[in-house]
Amino acid sequence: MPRFAANLSMLYPELDFLDRFEAAAKDGFEAVEYLFPYAWEAREIAARLQANGLRQVLFNAAPGNWDAGERGLACLPGREADFHEAIGQALAYAQALECPRIHVMAGLVPAGSTREALRATYVANLRQAASLAARQGVDLLMEPINTRDIPGFFLNRQDDAHRLVAEIGAPNVKVQFDLYHCQIVEGDVAMKIREYLPTGRVGHLQIAGVPQRHEPDVGELNYPYLFGVIDEVAASCGWQGWVGCEYRPARGSQPGGTSAGLGWLRDWKKQESA
Repeated sequence: MPRFAANLSMLYPELDFLDRFEAAAKDGFEAVEYLFPYAWEAREIAARLQANGLRQVLFNAAPGNWDAGERGLACLPGREADFHEAIGQALAYAQALECPRIHVMAGLVPAGSTREALRATYVANLRQAASLAARQGVDLLMEPINTRDIPGFFLNRQDDAHRLVAEIGAPNVKVQFDLYHCQIVEGDVAMKIREYLPTGRVGHLQIAGVPQRHEPDVGELNYPYLFGVIDEVAASCGWQGWVGCEYRPARGSQPGGTSAGLGWLRDWKKQESA
């Protein structure tokens, strides 16, 4: 069965962030991910992980000024110092939280520029950051993101991400394969799982219903089928990654909304144990 991690930036919005760890554990999750931990001290988060028997499997490096609209620094010429400062901060948190993966957001294409003009900066930044991350056994992940949720994002397609991984040439640089983003941009999700999971270049999967980014049993994707594909391919190639549940609960911030919407997870666990 795929190993599911609760994304605590999106799930349990009715609770304060630090209280979401306990809620996730009570719902049967064994691991968590989220966007950014930097508003809290690493020791506070580590204590919540330990108290609830959870593993930290992913978080993001700081993306620049999020409130001002920045969505990553890796592709931006002239921001190299800021990028590497963010990587240093993320690696310190990863060490404290025993987290083996950091998502490095690529950033937005500046007005008047092109993706090709930014590619050299992106590759050079990831190579240098990967060398630092390798010293503590951490993988750096790049994620193709759809242009509806983040217009102008540097990286949108799976094939381009895998070409970049090959060009960077560092074994600890991998792809964060979000099935939600892939369906919106490209479709053909099952075949892309079959194509890319065996390559060893996929470090993490994420899921959400399409098009509204709610629970995976709502929308146009047949997730029970896709979970079966993941199981089949993972068994054949030895992939042992996690599947992050990065969706907005349909019941929003209503008390118990996230837990009430986890019928898809309970049903899948019953099916697998039958």
